[in-house]
Amino acid sequence: MFPTHGTAARSGARETARAAATDPRSPEPAGHPPRIAIIGGGPGGLYAAALLKRRDPAREVTLWERNAPEDTFGFGVVLSDETLGGIEHADPQVYAALQEHFTRWDDIDIVHRGTRHTSGGHGFAALGRKRLLKILHERCDDLGVTLNFRAQAPDPAGLMATHDLVIAADGVHSTTRERYAHAFRPTIEPHRCRYIWLAADFPFEAFRFEIAETEHGVMQLHGYPYSDDASTVIVEMREEVWHAAGLDETDPAESVERCAKIFSDALGGRPLRSGDSTWTTFRTVVCEHWSHDNLVLLGDAAHTAHFSIGSGTKLAVEDALTLVACLEEQPDTASALAAYEEERRPVVASTQRAARASLEWFEDLSRRLGQPPRQFAFNLLTRSRRVTHDNLRLRDAHFTESVEREFGCPPGTPPMFTPFRLRGLTLRNRVVVSPMDLYSARDGVPGDLHLVHLGARALGGAGLVMTEMVCVSEEGRITPGCAGLYSGRQGEAWKRIVGFVHEQSPGTAIGVQLGHCGRKGSTRLMWEGMDEPLPDGNWPLVAASALPYKPGSQTPRQLSRAQLTDIREQFTAATWRAARAGFDLLELHCAHGYLLSGFLSPLTNLRTDAYGGSLQRRLRFPLEVFDAMRAVWPQERPMTVRVSATDWAEGGTTAEDAVEIARAFAAHGADAIDVSTGQVVAEEEPEFGRSYQTPFADRIRHEARVPVIAVGAISSWDDVNSLILAGRTDLCALARPHLYDPHWTLHAAAEQGYTGPGAVWPAPYRAGSRRPNTGRTDAPKPRLGLGRS
Repeated sequence: MFPTHGTAARSGARETARAAATDPRSPEPAGHPPRIAIIGGGPGGLYAAALLKRRDPAREVTLWERNAPEDTFGFGVVLSDETLGGIEHADPQVYAALQEHFTRWDDIDIVHRGTRHTSGGHGFAALGRKRLLKILHERCDDLGVTLNFRAQAPDPAGLMATHDLVIAADGVHSTTRERYAHAFRPTIEPHRCRYIWLAADFPFEAFRFEIAETEHGVMQLHGYPYSDDASTVIVEMREEVWHAAGLDETDPAESVERCAKIFSDALGGRPLRSGDSTWTTFRTVVCEHWSHDNLVLLGDAAHTAHFSIGSGTKLAVEDALTLVACLEEQPDTASALAAYEEERRPVVASTQRAARASLEWFEDLSRRLGQPPRQFAFNLLTRSRRVTHDNLRLRDAHFTESVEREFGCPPGTPPMFTPFRLRGLTLRNRVVVSPMDLYSARDGVPGDLHLVHLGARALGGAGLVMTEMVCVSEEGRITPGCAGLYSGRQGEAWKRIVGFVHEQSPGTAIGVQLGHCGRKGSTRLMWEGMDEPLPDGNWPLVAASALPYKPGSQTPRQLSRAQLTDIREQFTAATWRAARAGFDLLELHCAHGYLLSGFLSPLTNLRTDAYGGSLQRRLRFPLEVFDAMRAVWPQERPMTVRVSATDWAEGGTTAEDAVEIARAFAAHGADAIDVSTGQVVAEEEPEFGRSYQTPFADRIRHEARVPVIAVGAISSWDDVNSLILAGRTDLCALARPHLYDPHWTLHAAAEQGYTGPGAVWPAPYRAGSRRPNTGRTDAPKPRLGLGRS
């Protein structure tokens, strides 16, 4: 048990407790001096040891490190201003020692196809890893920490029995974590690139990214200075490129020489050195739990984040800061370890999401090589989603404006307010109101709520407003409240809504999404139990195969050939009514496990006839439906297709399949692909997060060469600008933000000071077009490091 400073703990005042945790003058806790064992002598373990001993000199803190003091992996480390602030507060002496050796710079250089683009205002600080370790070694020695080098730590079970706390900071290959894998439940995921840590004996002028297109494939260099006379150089490439280049068969010295030759321009012809570095594959470590009894994981033992956002040492140091503070704030060890994990896990999860986005960006680098040079540089800078368009404009307005000019933004026009053309339709901006089911129709007829809902969002300035999924038959409804286009009365009701949009908001287009529920129909209204069968009044369901959506769901009948023809005709008739109603755009719903989606996924299509089996055969019926619709839909009006780019389930549709599906629809005349994911099988395991579906749209856009609409947790105008300007999507569809604020687009324009043609306020609303004075003042220009959010 760790007794705490009683006043701070009882008060619950977090800042006071944090100050007590790092103030050596605060009173000593009562009780016996705790014994603490630390396994691993990297920065995280050493810093935890120093903080624990500084807080309570009576503590017995012992650290074991199997390597020699001077042994280390890598050459330089990058720390953000945020992390340095925590160090300065917790131990000014360590901070002062670090300050003496930091190399600081602001710029990032991106070199691609012989062109270098520089972006400034990024605020990095780096120093040599050996220097960092030496500073921490000396601090531990000064404080009385027992350091054991070239020494294997005793068995963790024995340490747990004889010590109050055992900290496992033994890195990504943690033997402690593996020993207690049943408790920590780690997931270790290898990735698709090989990389090697190297060094150059000169300082780069900036953080440098350089792309080399070799005969074997694409390779990239990540380089940054860490002292007045040295730089870290990381060379990375896809596994298949590494093999093709023969680097898997070369000795270490030859690998280093070849890397220096490939990137001779960046190095100015100078050599590289390797230390003991070898080619390796990055592995993402995620643990369900970080503690077990009185054993706790710290740093890479608990979690890893790809080096391209500079987070390994940062995370380990911040873990140490939080762990020590929680030990002081909480009444016992168990509570402290629970509080440590509760506080750190969301921060680490956010960093890991950003790191994953970054590493996948580099893994898939080859698909972006054809972008215009400045857009490519902007794409790279915003790859993790932590640096955004607005943030980059604050850091370096000149660079951001040059990217906007190359993209085609008129002066003062945010990317989201540039027009976009689909066939004969020109959208005044890139914002789409995503389809949102209201479940409020009667007998399939949309009513006043639909008029108000869609009309309000059209008046709100979006370039395109989409209806909910409109069903092509009574049996094709999801719920009794779903709207339809299978009767003349329904068609007239939709014509009224379309007419209102065209008359009252002439700059906004309105599109209709047509679909059939398939096996996911005859269910309750969403707020009464989503996907739950109706208690009575059910109708029979049909699907690609006779598989219920989930236990308790109705089992559908497998469609016969004659029924397929009937359903195709239902889609055709609904398309004809949509054209008569005056819709500007038509979208075919082939996502979310509804009827046509059920044909595309191998998890829901088990047919053995011409409509099942290979992807080409699974595509056959959806393409037949699309062709029939395109034949009656006016040629000048665009058609889009919504797809689920992954089923988030083993054996389901993959990202590679999604590219082929998009290519097929584009070849048949689709003008854009609306890229969603999941909801195909109930046992899915989606990876939610900010803009989490956008990478699938990005891939389809670049590989299938078709315009895309990105959806999924896009919530800010800054995200929209960033995605559009980076070339990851052509349009952005937002749902919940438009539920919260029907005038989201116009408000986004006001907040950005934009008053151009992409955001025209309706005449009755123009008096409110100026942003209200909220009392907010402009914040100072940030100086953020790679890992800071």
